[in-house]
Amino acid sequence: MRLTVIGTGYVGAVHAACMADIGHDVLGVDVDADRIAALTAGTPPFFEPGLSETLTRAVNSGRLRFTTSPSDAARFADTHFVCVGTPQRPDTGAADLRHVEAAVDGLASGLRDSGHEQALVVGKSTVPVGTAARLAERLRATAPGAEVAWNPEFLREGCAVQDTLRPERIVAGTTSPRAEARLREIYAPLLDAGAPFIATDPATAELVKAASNSFLATKISFINAMAEICEATGADVLTLAEAMGRDPRIGPRFLSPGLGFGGSCLPKDIRAFAARAEELGLGRSVAFLRQIDEINTRQRLRTVDLAERLLGGSLADRSVAVLGAAFKPGSDDVRDSPALVVADEVRRRGAQVRVHDPEATDNARAVHPELQYALDVAKACERADVVLHLTEWPQYRDLDPAALATVVRTPVLVDARNALDPARWRSAGWSVHALGRPETG
Repeated sequence: MRLTVIGTGYVGAVHAACMADIGHDVLGVDVDADRIAALTAGTPPFFEPGLSETLTRAVNSGRLRFTTSPSDAARFADTHFVCVGTPQRPDTGAADLRHVEAAVDGLASGLRDSGHEQALVVGKSTVPVGTAARLAERLRATAPGAEVAWNPEFLREGCAVQDTLRPERIVAGTTSPRAEARLREIYAPLLDAGAPFIATDPATAELVKAASNSFLATKISFINAMAEICEATGADVLTLAEAMGRDPRIGPRFLSPGLGFGGSCLPKDIRAFAARAEELGLGRSVAFLRQIDEINTRQRLRTVDLAERLLGGSLADRSVAVLGAAFKPGSDDVRDSPALVVADEVRRRGAQVRVHDPEATDNARAVHPELQYALDVAKACERADVVLHLTEWPQYRDLDPAALATVVRTPVLVDARNALDPARWRSAGWSVHALGRPETG
């Protein structure tokens, strides 16, 4: 089939490349000419494992092309995926839908002029419930025969290609059998491989993404709240999480105590969900999401406070090494990165900070040029008074703590992700500390 993907950011670039990879003819559309030029050359605009190979294969096959012209999209196909961003509004925390509306408006006039008035516009962007219905009215004013469906993405950065090609579920919110049939045809190779297809209405499809992210955020913040209780009582949050996770009703995933969540999805999505509930007069129903957000934010400052306490109550004029800048491993994304928030707060309290990250250094430097950056771990840790492990890259698990002990001024480690082997580091002479864990030195 012929498809367009409007918006070639994180979701759109992955979706376009993967849809071409399974056999569709795809046209990617974006207003960013530099990004389009890079994608046309087979170069992803961000780091994502497996995307470079998938993109190159799709471009070389001739099934994937890119343009900056919305009118090209309208002429190219009658199925259009909208994958533009929905950033947080600074005033209310609600989702800013200007990019989604602009994408649909730009497409609508082209559909009328191209004769593709029976087009299907499929939203993949994360939006407040009710957006699809409102966009459908807006679209029909220009292209009366066009339909809007919602097909939310469930991509994990670092696993996005795998999540697209082997999804845990495909949710399709449609208003007609024709739209559902078209989406089933598009995803046929994935359905044939066993992917579940959940057919529903657009409002439910919109809510699936918001509710899923809110639940995951709740689970993460819950175990971090338990970490505070553990610190006050001498209990061990890792053992607590393991015991809780053995209950099949709870499960171990996302029960990982530590620095908390960040990135471009969970923080803004729970705020947008709470804002939309308040617009509907149902703010009390999800009031707990505000507390979830506050717990998550507090973990960052608690990590800084721990480092400060370990250095005698002051970070002023101390040297601090930070391992990790990306919000999670497998990504160069630093949007709302807990690691960078901690690094910057440590700097604000007077410390000299050197940051290392395997992939995100350039992006981190762009938003925090006031921090220092090192190309290797040893250089970042040189003469450090404390080392903060803030992003759980596998490279950091493989570090030699004995060799690193010869580089630092004092071998003190704060493992804010509870991802390193404390016994191994302690046997090499390190003092190891983490939130929610007994202080054993």
